[in-house]
Amino acid sequence: MSDDVPGFTPLGIDWILSMLPHRYPMLLVDRVIEYEPRKRLVAIKNVTINEPFFAGHFPGKPVMPGVLVIEAMAQAGALMLLQEVEERQGKLLYLTGISDAKFRRPVVPGDQLRFEIDVLRIRSGHSRLSCKALVDGQLAAEAVLSSTRVGL
Repeated sequence: MSDDVPGFTPLGIDWILSMLPHRYPMLLVDRVIEYEPRKRLVAIKNVTINEPFFAGHFPGKPVMPGVLVIEAMAQAGALMLLQEVEERQGKLLYLTGISDAKFRRPVVPGDQLRFEIDVLRIRSGHSRLSCKALVDGQLAAEAVLSSTRVGL
């Protein structure tokens, strides 16, 4: 489903909060604009100067830390993967691997990050996702992320 498909409604913050355990200041996804079960998810993060990390990274020249761009991509991927889990209450996804990570341009206040998450493999609680973060159609970061599902 996507926002180009009739009947798809973008998934907002209430849905995201119902799916992820993350909360301020670690919740890094604002909206899901495309979702195709077990295949693809596209999400948005609006980057503002009010993000707490900008106070120290870097004073006078704010840049979103690359590790937080990776975390945001992982959260977007988790939204797709957790949607597939029945009885997901008490279930978490742990990031188990990051490969082929590359940072192409800085992410700064005022940018809108578009996360494009594509499934490479889902098997018995383990997954590998191809993840891209774009700003204005330009690649800002990319990585292959691996995760495993655990119950609490």
